[in-house]
Amino acid sequence: MLAKRIIPCLDIDQGRVVKGVNFENLIDAGDPVEVSKKYSNEGADEITFLDITASNENRDTMINTIEKAADEVFVPLTVGGGVRNLENVRSLLMAGADKVSINTAAVNNPNLVKEAASKFGSQCIVVAVDIKKIKDGSWEVFTHGGRNKTGLDAEDWIRRMQSLGAGEILLTSMDKDGTKKGYDLEILARINEWIKIPIIASGGAGNLEHISDAFLIGKADAALCASIFHFNQYSVTQVKEFLRNKNIKVRI
Repeated sequence: MLAKRIIPCLDIDQGRVVKGVNFENLIDAGDPVEVSKKYSNEGADEITFLDITASNENRDTMINTIEKAADEVFVPLTVGGGVRNLENVRSLLMAGADKVSINTAAVNNPNLVKEAASKFGSQCIVVAVDIKKIKDGSWEVFTHGGRNKTGLDAEDWIRRMQSLGAGEILLTSMDKDGTKKGYDLEILARINEWIKIPIIASGGAGNLEHISDAFLIGKADAALCASIFHFNQYSVTQVKEFLRNKNIKVRI
């Protein structure tokens, strides 16, 4: 069995790490490079940077941040937010990102995933899927931080992204994000029954049991966490020791 991965997520706004609930009421949580170094030293398997403003004027700030982080942090970096075309993907990879996460642009133009995977390799293309549970009991894909409905069924969409060449799926439950009440285990387990590429659980980690549940019940390949690390509730080291004690394979 492959080792399960722990991935701290840094939401970045104007070059600073921020954290809020459902992307609102943002609190400053530090300098991205310093925060990344801390997580890397604690044993993070990867680090994800999410540019939550991602406007064109902030693009240079983000490139700058990635270049600095890539020089000083020696775990894989995934970068997302505002990725609209192949040139954006290329510039992020050139700046030092190991993987690029595509979200809204994939909904607007699914072929972007196919083109990016064929040009740069599936291993560096992550498709981020933000979902909410709807009245009929299924899950729908949303964009723009959970504000915009797409009408797309989450499972159908993930199947399509897998077929177009996505290397991984970053699945965020907008119902759970920032609540610290645990991941959406139901949808994780459902998707895990048929998916052939790794799935990263995101949205809702509030304690150590939530993370072990993502692996044991949700069958996720990796867990993305933000709040529990940024405000020093737990260290990456503590999370991994807890998981190892539950006989979950992790890299220490």
